[in-house]
Amino acid sequence: MSAALVVEATGPAALLQDLGRPGLAHLGVSPSGAADRAAHRLANRLVGNDEGAATLEVTLGGLVVRATATVFVAVTGAPTTVRVDGAPTASHTTLVLRTGSRLLVEPPPRGLRNHVAVRGGLAVPAVLGSRSRDVLAGLGPAPLAVGDVLPVGTPTAPLPDADRAPAPTPPAGLAVRPGPRRDWFAADAWTTLLGTVWTVTADVDRVAVRLSGPALARTVTAELPSEGLVRGAVQVPASGQPLLFGPDHPVTGGYPVLAVLTSSAADAAAQLRPGDPVRFVG
Repeated sequence: MSAALVVEATGPAALLQDLGRPGLAHLGVSPSGAADRAAHRLANRLVGNDEGAATLEVTLGGLVVRATATVFVAVTGAPTTVRVDGAPTASHTTLVLRTGSRLLVEPPPRGLRNHVAVRGGLAVPAVLGSRSRDVLAGLGPAPLAVGDVLPVGTPTAPLPDADRAPAPTPPAGLAVRPGPRRDWFAADAWTTLLGTVWTVTADVDRVAVRLSGPALARTVTAELPSEGLVRGAVQVPASGQPLLFGPDHPVTGGYPVLAVLTSSAADAAAQLRPGDPVRFVG
């Protein structure tokens, strides 16, 4: 029998993700892809996959999958406990699932998301060249449901010599660079952005993370024609409270972008949960 993972529980949310579908913004298609790309890439490396192979993106744990044949898997992202047939082990290591074995990803004590890679990748049909689910556009494979059978592909490279990796530690701050509309803001807006300990609100998903703190004042109050957005854009709507855009961001937006997260900071932002403090460095 061909190897597959059978979904027995999904937790709050579980999606198929790869590195997305870049280069289609002119068609109105967001890149999408893994929210924490570093975690996605690491999970694939631990099982000898190409970094672009599809993984399972799990939000706040709860995923249970059963292997129909012996497979190698790895769980990365937020450090958490992983159970194989009930026996606890750590994330960020290569694990073997024998035929009939069950993998459980427990909710992480901190952080939000985990990525589960299986050796050979998940061979579900691609949509516009990607196996990523875009939750804003409703594009790509449907969110996982109990009973789904996910076929496993054929390995194309040997297993790596290293079978474990250090678990990530949260950065002291999210690194930012000036955005294209910094000149639309008051002179102290940049120092306020960097000098404030912001709080993550309840509005957290793959589209954006909304922060709470002092209002960032604008000096240009004219309407801004819609312009392109990117993952990591720090957009400031009329409320003055910043939004951090994630992988499923709209293709365009009509509010000024004060700053842009670096790629590694955008990965770290994907692990923010409501109530977390956030600092920016730049």
